[in-house]
Parts: sequence; C-alpha cells; structure tokens
Amino acid sequence: MLALALLLAGGAATGCGGRATTHHKPGTSHEQASGSVGTLLTATDATGHRLREVPAQGAPEAQLTVRPDSEDGWNLQLAVKNYRFTPDSTGGAALPGAGHAHLELDGRKLARLYSPWFHLPAAQVPEGAHTLTVRLYADDHTAWAVSGKPVEGTAQLTATATAPGPDGHSHGGSPSPAPTSTPAPTSTPAPEQADRTVTIAVRDGKVSPAPARTELRRGERVALRVTSDRADTLHVHGYDKELALPASQEATLILTADRTGLFEVETHESDLVLTQLLVR
Repeated sequence: MLALALLLAGGAATGCGGRATTHHKPGTSHEQASGSVGTLLTATDATGHRLREVPAQGAPEAQLTVRPDSEDGWNLQLAVKNYRFTPDSTGGAALPGAGHAHLELDGRKLARLYSPWFHLPAAQVPEGAHTLTVRLYADDHTAWAVSGKPVEGTAQLTATATAPGPDGHSHGGSPSPAPTSTPAPTSTPAPEQADRTVTIAVRDGKVSPAPARTELRRGERVALRVTSDRADTLHVHGYDKELALPASQEATLILTADRTGLFEVETHESDLVLTQLLVR
C-alpha cells in the first residue's frame, strides 16, 4: 500500500510539475498560455490581446516595407529579426521568437500573416492616406512586447482613385473607387457539389463545434456553412475570400483549395477562429 501511494504521488507530481506542453486545444482563451517565456502583463494591445514582455536584448523586431504591385495594389514585405513564423503551432504555447503577425490598416485588422510577404489588393484600401501596422504575436495570441510596448512595424500608404486598365486591374498601386453597395454574389455551386462540407455555428461568442483543423487535398472544394447569432463577416486568410454573415441566417462559401499550407477561417467583428484549413 505504501509503495502504491508513492507511485500515485509521483505520477501526480509529474502531471502537475513536469515538462510543460507546447500546445493547447484550439478554441481556448487567447490569454491561456502554456509556455513560460517572458512575463504576461495585464496590459493589452489596441485589439485586446495581452502583452508578453521580453528583455530588449534578443527580442523580436519587425520592419514593414510597402511596394506598389505592377498589376494591382501593393506588395508588403515584413522583415523580422530574432523571430520565425510558425503556422503549424498556432494556438499552442508561447515559445521564444515564434508566432505570427497581424496586419492592420488604420487600426483595423486586415489579415493574419504567416510569412514575410503579403499582397494587399487595391480594393481593400479606400482613397487617401493610411497607416499600415504589422504586430508580432506568440502562438498563444499574446503580443510580444518590449518595455510595455508591442513589437510592431509601420508604414505609410497613400491610395489614389484610378480607373482600372483594360485587364480590369488598377495599375500602379492605385485602387478603384469603392462601390457604394455590395454587389450581388455570382451564382455559386450548391454546398452538395463540394467535396467537403464544414458546418459551424457561432452563438454568444462561442464556436460550435470547437475550432479544429480541416484537412484537404489540393484542388478539393470545401463548403463553409456558417450560422452566426450576430451580423459579422467571414474571412479565409491566404485566399482573401470573404462572406457576409447575416444575423441568425446560414451563409455558405464555396472555396477551391488550390494553395497548400495552413489557412485560418475567422470572423472580422468578433475576431473568432472558426476553423483551420490544412491543404496538402
């Protein structure tokens, strides 16, 4: 009996104080970290993510460069130092010098970045002067910070209204005037014509079923069927696909998975991760 008690006590000690896990289940709180790097502060960035303070020496650094694209919009380059992109472990622990970035236009989130390059279409930028910001995050969605300030890079961008060229693009990095109303969607194949269907419900700020990865083969078509209890917008990162989500009405987006990688499906207003598309 004494030996058994010692074994049980040893197992309990290992479970509580043993090696920390490097991932936690998708859908858990953004502030719920299982890593121990840095110091988790009570302060947050402008989007409500808590800051993870690290010493200035060896801390991640970010610099943003913007170049007009020859056909449409701009190409953004995010140069980082002491940092690496880790799309396969998003939602896991805060590990040193690892994670992803958020791209913002005048404080409004446009996309989550998993690589140094991003193409910004002209249609997403209204006419006028703007500030682009990229901010570095850990895998647990806390923002890396030094001296209480988030690690980020900024760049200025000025968009001028220019009529599209013969090929339909706005050349020289100048966007066309934004439409005054959302055009009616073109005819879309019914969900049953897709190879895979993912059905998701959002209610009271919670996603059901809990966010997980949907594995696809390149070229497969996936139907994302989403019902939200509040009006929102669905966004598929990496594909630049969006879908309006009317309150309490099912909406469906058909997507051909023609790019390999890990792509998150999020809501814009509530900033919820709905699922991750893993395309091989």
